[in-house]
Amino acid sequence: MIARWVSLSVLVCLCGLTPPSALGAQGNALDCLIEPSQVVTISLPLEGLVETVTVDRGDRVRQGQVLATLESSVERANITAARVRVAMEAALKGSQIRIDFGERRFVRTDMAYKEGGVPLKELDEAETSKVLAEISLLEAQENRQLAEAELQRAEAALALRTVRSPIGGVVLQRLISPGEFSKQAPLLKLAQLDPLYVEVIVPVTLLGKVVPGMLVLVTPEPPLSAIYTAQVKVVDPVIDAASGTFGIRLELKNPDYSLPAGLKCKVRFPG
Repeated sequence: MIARWVSLSVLVCLCGLTPPSALGAQGNALDCLIEPSQVVTISLPLEGLVETVTVDRGDRVRQGQVLATLESSVERANITAARVRVAMEAALKGSQIRIDFGERRFVRTDMAYKEGGVPLKELDEAETSKVLAEISLLEAQENRQLAEAELQRAEAALALRTVRSPIGGVVLQRLISPGEFSKQAPLLKLAQLDPLYVEVIVPVTLLGKVVPGMLVLVTPEPPLSAIYTAQVKVVDPVIDAASGTFGIRLELKNPDYSLPAGLKCKVRFPG
């Protein structure tokens, strides 16, 4: 008998369920409501013509998944031009060649000046030519850095025309279709279903007995009949004096989306 109870307890821990015989020790059941942990309305960040919407009502989405794009031919052309400017080597190579030549000319002119073969004016011109070549190289390097910054800006502008999902979940509504012109309007409404939140109003007699981290039993309304284990995440610090109650929030894991949100439920606390 002991071995059977141990194996049943292991099954309860693995499946997130509890045997019906254990419910009698949990006290009276309280009403609760199972809700999404997040509901997010996705809006387009810019005005523009909607080119694609890749999801529809009921579809599952991953965090980071592309949901929609705006027409972006100009932004793509800007990226192409910026990449060409970044790849340009002629100015850098030309400036380096002028520096090398200026160095050699200055050394030769300096030696000739020391031997009395050339006037000071030619030495000054050679030194000035070398300095100007160095400045030309510096300017070419700065232009390269500016081109790289322009490429980053062009890529950022293109990224703003691609809408990605901030959460993993399901699509509740699609509000815009391809071909429409959007003025930063709402695009989609998403709900995160893993984890789910279970909202419960409990009597003040449980104050101090319900604490964050506590495991409790949640039974969804029919036709679902399985019993799930949820964890207390939030205990409201304010009591409603009129009703003598306070609110708590439970977190219920739902990795396979087997539980829909919006269900009424019953919750039982230990003790």
